[in-house]
Amino acid sequence: MQQALQNLKIAKLNTMQEAAIKAADKGDVILLSPTGSGKTLAFLLPLLGSLNTDIKTVQALIMVPSRELALQIEQVFKAMGTGFKVNCCYGGHPLKIELNNLSHPPAVLVGTPGRLGHHLRRDTFDTSEIHTLILDEFDKALEFGFQEDMSYIIKQLPSVRKRMLTSATQMNDIPGFTGIRNPVKLNFLDNVASAPDLKQKAVVSAPADRLEALFALLCKISDKPTLVFCNHRDAVERISDLLYDMGLPHDIFHGGMEQDDRERALLKFRNGSHRILITTDLASRGLDIPEIEHVVHYQLPHNEEAFTHRNGRTARMHAKGTSYLMLSPDELPGYLTTMPEAEELPAKTIVSAPSPWATLYIAAGKKDKINKVDIVGLLLKKGELAKDDLGLIEVLDHSSYAAVNRSQIERVVALVKNEKIKGRKIKIEISR
Repeated sequence: MQQALQNLKIAKLNTMQEAAIKAADKGDVILLSPTGSGKTLAFLLPLLGSLNTDIKTVQALIMVPSRELALQIEQVFKAMGTGFKVNCCYGGHPLKIELNNLSHPPAVLVGTPGRLGHHLRRDTFDTSEIHTLILDEFDKALEFGFQEDMSYIIKQLPSVRKRMLTSATQMNDIPGFTGIRNPVKLNFLDNVASAPDLKQKAVVSAPADRLEALFALLCKISDKPTLVFCNHRDAVERISDLLYDMGLPHDIFHGGMEQDDRERALLKFRNGSHRILITTDLASRGLDIPEIEHVVHYQLPHNEEAFTHRNGRTARMHAKGTSYLMLSPDELPGYLTTMPEAEELPAKTIVSAPSPWATLYIAAGKKDKINKVDIVGLLLKKGELAKDDLGLIEVLDHSSYAAVNRSQIERVVALVKNEKIKGRKIKIEISR
């Protein structure tokens, strides 16, 4: 466990994580803790002592409500450097890749209920050695209607001895199909230590002027990572079109997008190529996105729970953040008792300069035996790029992306376009 923490560059666990690890030794656990409090490590670290190198089939199953959360957990487990294989399965991921992965089963399998159920109906992996079941963001999985799939999957697990259920909201009734018996309950939802250091601000404007007010606000604050929340995907698209017309660089994220486009939007947000992401509540929970400085509620969420989850994207793990509410005159949502401090908007709007980073696309990834070292070597040596001009690199199954200084990226593409990586000529271009 200590080596895993070193690999993750984490010096000390928080109180919730320590309590979860201790409780895991006693049996089943129900962990209630706010979004952004570090629940992923709270259930991954206790796994380490229970995995056996002599067992060549799946030993731990982690069910999650979204593909983004599955990918995030897979990445964290890999970064722990345990030596155990991990894979994830989710809708929209090529079935051929998953079948190939499962032909050499991982010790830890992460997946969404729909896709895991599909694999079990096809008998593509053995469940006889699965001793640990983790239901992450279980409240969200119920909200998405996964009860039937989850119930079916859990019935196929004859050897489970330990169960952990996590939730970011209060859960008084746990469905019987989970199999959880006499659990240790850990409730950190009201823990002061976990409460975000969040400042609330109000941007007041007439409904007809709301878009102009949003534009003025983003011109003022968007030099820092900013999430803009809307209630519906059509609102995301409409606002995006209007902001593009105003010359404001940004990206979008919602459930109606193709999976590749969603992953690319998050990736560019993580690496700083875009500092504004306009999204639905899909981005309010369980996404691997960086520390967010600002959250903007362009449309107010329907209830306090959704409001809390949106705000949970900022001020995470002891950091500070600001939540801006776009309000009409005399409007105050029922989940606020007092009107937040008013945010002064600039009289004259100046569009922020584009981010200093842009994203390079490389048409090869892990399945092609390409790694970060190969990409760094190519871009620094053949691309004549200085170290400070190369940012975050992410290597996916069949593609890779690198953040490059925007002023250098066209020159770099020209220099490397005819170069090879590991003896192969690979398409390299500025990501669309």
